[in-house]
Amino acid sequence: MIRKCAARDFETLCEIINDAAQAYKGAIPADRWHDPYMGEEELRREIRRGVEFWGYEEQGKLEGVMGLQDVQDVTLIRHAYVRPDRRRRGIGGKLLCFLLAKAAKPVLIGTWAAATWAVGFYEKHGFSRVSEREKNFLLKKYWTIPERQIETSVVLADPRWLSQRRGNPGASIPQNSL
Repeated sequence: MIRKCAARDFETLCEIINDAAQAYKGAIPADRWHDPYMGEEELRREIRRGVEFWGYEEQGKLEGVMGLQDVQDVTLIRHAYVRPDRRRRGIGGKLLCFLLAKAAKPVLIGTWAAATWAVGFYEKHGFSRVSEREKNFLLKKYWTIPERQIETSVVLADPRWLSQRRGNPGASIPQNSL
């Protein structure tokens, strides 16, 4: 069952995110890794900024979480994590499909370039990488992340965003923005 996470799920959210993020250790740049990967205050800040978490629950236990955040004219998929011992069972795909059905706007996803498993997952679900130039612009426009993270990340877009860009190629990046 997929359900919206509540305040009572906060500790479990932290646990799932930090356990699952261990996959990044040794993959992402060492200067971007820290333990815990997402501390409680950072998670609270993300929730205050509008990230709405949804969870996949089995037998009363959250097994995976994924955030949805409306920012200006797009929806972002944020902080997608599945418990390590529950991976490769379709939980992430079910969460993603559920959230995509809820999104009324084009969807963008940012992730670490070195997290090839995550990039492959999103590509398998119909997302495509945007160009380096678009990535830099989009990460600065829609996310609040450090410059170093921008350098080491990718952005993937859903077909709605891509078709909107094709229909109006100048709309995504103002000429004087970079």
